[in-house]
Amino acid sequence: MQKIFYAFISFFFVLYAESQTAKQKNVLIHTIDSILQSQVKQQFIPGAVVLIKKDGKVVYQQAYGYARMYSNDHQLLAKPEKMQLNTMFDLASLTKVIGTTTAIMYLADRHLLSVNDPVSKYVADFNTPDKKNITIRNLLTHTSGIDEWYPLFYRAHNRQQVFSLIAQLPLRYPIGAQRKYSDLGFTILGEIIQVVSGMPFEQFEQEKIFHPLSMYHTTYNPLKTGKFKNFAATSFGNPYEKRMVYDNTLGFTYKEINPQSWNGWRHYVLNGEVNDGNAWYANGGVSGAAGIFSTADDVQKLIDILMNDGKVNGKDFISANTLKTFFTKDAFQNGLGWMMDTNDSFMKHAPEGSFGHTGFTGTSIVVVPQYHTSIILLINRQHMGFLPNGKYYDVTPIRQQIFEAVLNFCR
Repeated sequence: MQKIFYAFISFFFVLYAESQTAKQKNVLIHTIDSILQSQVKQQFIPGAVVLIKKDGKVVYQQAYGYARMYSNDHQLLAKPEKMQLNTMFDLASLTKVIGTTTAIMYLADRHLLSVNDPVSKYVADFNTPDKKNITIRNLLTHTSGIDEWYPLFYRAHNRQQVFSLIAQLPLRYPIGAQRKYSDLGFTILGEIIQVVSGMPFEQFEQEKIFHPLSMYHTTYNPLKTGKFKNFAATSFGNPYEKRMVYDNTLGFTYKEINPQSWNGWRHYVLNGEVNDGNAWYANGGVSGAAGIFSTADDVQKLIDILMNDGKVNGKDFISANTLKTFFTKDAFQNGLGWMMDTNDSFMKHAPEGSFGHTGFTGTSIVVVPQYHTSIILLINRQHMGFLPNGKYYDVTPIRQQIFEAVLNFCR
């Protein structure tokens, strides 16, 4: 009789716990729906896709709003294209972690390079007095001293010219002295991947990373493949980068460049073309800093590997030792490639060990290993156009609110 009683009590508590979890999940879903539906309704953002996974199970996945709202002359479409779960997004700087960092991780894991190798070992143009001490680690941690950004397309028209130009540019900061987020540094990592692998780095990523992980909707230059048609549209040309060249108040000054000496700017809505100007104009749509298009589901496949000790179907894809190297914080509180500083606004107050990244187009990832949880939020914010202040709508508060809601659910 006593055994029956205890069994009944245990069964009751299981039902109660499941009921409480269901209630918490409903609260989370309601909160996320409220946030994103409100943003779309008020036309702050065109649309979004969110994917939240915990303990190996999808907690919530939903698409909101529109993938495309405007025509090439920036008029509202009669029938805007709805956002779908399988809509491909221009990942922007998520390219740095989904593609470039993972490729370097893969090569390091197989002892084909070391993150402590000097860049000059692979890129001869870096064998100069000011750059010979820059390491791959410096590039991954944004401590190389290389300039944050430069309009490469004014002076370079193919990849080799791009790599040579970056090597020629004077360092902006002392090596290792501070973290200065650099697109140019990750562009050079693309060259290192090519040299070590012996193939174009986008081909290397497809063959060694994306296809083995069944990321079949992840690629550079998706329009060229002829296989993909469902994209989240981004900006009308590159108005912000044009401002970066023409408007000195933004803090970018290039005395050697006459803004009017180049006029290859795009004048249409970017839909399946990478937004990043350096990637498109100077690198043929392919860069270590930007250029990858993907879906939330595909991004999740890579995140699952990182959360599962680098294993795929029980086999090592990336070893635990290599993961430890890449996810050990440096002096500036970040990992190799991945952001880990819990003071970063999009993952503020995250538990220790959390990591993530953001992209200029409105994309973001946060992973919280302590709670076995990941948050993928893809927003095509640029498609709404500039605000009166000449900038794009800031989606940081959206990221923060959703992140806080997920943390509350996990606790």
